[in-house]
Amino acid sequence: MRWKRTDITVNIYNPGRTAGLVVTIAALVLSAGCAKKDESEVQAGGVKLVKAGTLTVCTHLPYPPFQSKDASGKVVGFDVDVMELVAKELGVEQAIVDTPFEGIKSGQDLNTGKCDAAAAGMTITEERQKVMDFSDPYFDATQAMLVKTGKPYKSLDDLRGMKVAVQAATTGRDYARRFEKEKALQLVEFEDLAAEQQALANGQVEAAINDLPVWAEYIKENPGGFEVAAEFDTGEQYGISVRKDSNPELLKKINEMLAKAKQDGTYDTLYEKWIGKRPSA
Repeated sequence: MRWKRTDITVNIYNPGRTAGLVVTIAALVLSAGCAKKDESEVQAGGVKLVKAGTLTVCTHLPYPPFQSKDASGKVVGFDVDVMELVAKELGVEQAIVDTPFEGIKSGQDLNTGKCDAAAAGMTITEERQKVMDFSDPYFDATQAMLVKTGKPYKSLDDLRGMKVAVQAATTGRDYARRFEKEKALQLVEFEDLAAEQQALANGQVEAAINDLPVWAEYIKENPGGFEVAAEFDTGEQYGISVRKDSNPELLKKINEMLAKAKQDGTYDTLYEKWIGKRPSA
């Protein structure tokens, strides 16, 4: 904390009063300095933010339709719009940090103050709950297997001895690993979705496993080239995460926003914009 020089005029004929006045003013200056510092750490009714006036959100690109860059380079997607609702509720701007998924799912990015929250199409799991706090579920997900159109593969059994792409640090990879030995799969791990998609497109692998909405978006962007050969009902749900046991105020705001958006129809509007028609409850 830095001090400012303050000129003070006092009554020198009353030493006792003067000393008290000096102490009082010094205390006021110290208090003002501390208040200014705290103000940069707390916004919108007690919610802690790593940067004043900004809701900093970690994600991992690309992962459309949840987050990706549009033609202008702007990051857009379902998760982006959901977190924009939170930012508006707090009265701040949203800033997105693109970072490897491993740092997100391990809780490291939250623990080191890289971001206030993570919204990255991330499944809530018991393992992840040990290192971060999750919001209420905001999206029901499932895994799926993508192949080139016309390929005969309809299940993991059809891929015995063949190369199958998975994305690093994801639940899709974890699901495939459960059957790796049983089905004699040759799993090939890729750092991000784009690399996984490219591997399938150029014939490096025969199939790829990831979340169903991601493949649905890819098929829309590449009509006629790919198809979902199988779906695996894993019962997964996405959640927004915050630092473990450290930001209950922000977590509360996120949950309140999700509940409000689902009640007033905003959630359905965003779902149809990015995902498609919402399944019946």
